[in-house]
Amino acid sequence: MKNLGRYFRIYSALWKNSVTREMSFKANFLMWIVVESLWFALQLGFIGVLYLHTDHIGTWTEWQVVMLIGASHFIQQIYQAFFLINCTNLSELVRTGKLDFLLLLPVNTRFVVSLRQVDLGAFVNALSAVGVMAYAAHRLALVPTLAQIAGFLLLCGVGVLIHYSLMFLLASISFWTVRAQGIVWGYYNLFQIARMPDEAFRGAFKAVFTFAIPMLLVSNVPVRLLVNKFSPGYLFLLLGMSVVCVAVSEWGWKASLRHYTSASS
Repeated sequence: MKNLGRYFRIYSALWKNSVTREMSFKANFLMWIVVESLWFALQLGFIGVLYLHTDHIGTWTEWQVVMLIGASHFIQQIYQAFFLINCTNLSELVRTGKLDFLLLLPVNTRFVVSLRQVDLGAFVNALSAVGVMAYAAHRLALVPTLAQIAGFLLLCGVGVLIHYSLMFLLASISFWTVRAQGIVWGYYNLFQIARMPDEAFRGAFKAVFTFAIPMLLVSNVPVRLLVNKFSPGYLFLLLGMSVVCVAVSEWGWKASLRHYTSASS
């Protein structure tokens, strides 16, 4: 508990630094909120156009897909708030040698590397996603129970953990290539797959994005719980993939550190 309290104080200090940095560049803070909001609106508009020509995607109705897009945006923004900028900055820490100083700190290095900065604007965008999900639930006449809401939030947390583990693993490639931003941002662009119902895909594509890169599980499983499409198999699959992703990510990080020889050698 003493060690946990110490890490909590460290993380509180990191939050204060992030708030100070964001408030120093208010225009940039507001601009990214607007950009993300416009992109979210574009995704919703795309689904509106799509459902002008069909009534269902698999068994998913229009407002169920709207809820899915809202959930995917919520998960993406929570991930972005805590981890995105830190994962993308890892290659710069390696290239410039700043990682040397972090390795000398008397704290877990992965903790500091992963949580140094917080994107506060992403929390604002996450609230807009909650609003869209609430409106979609209203249109579907859904009244989720407290257990469903708690389960949804827990599964969203598992989805964030999967995104973080995989992106951090890809960022660790920078120990060999020095720069890995292209790979990291390439994975980030795959987030868009999570906005579509899993029933829209078939064959090898669905298998890859379910078992190799579990994008289709991250947002589909939590929303299935809310819209009563849930079965225990989805839960076990999502949890199993999260364990695999965390284990592989930790293995990759430790292997990368063993390969690292510092900027001065």
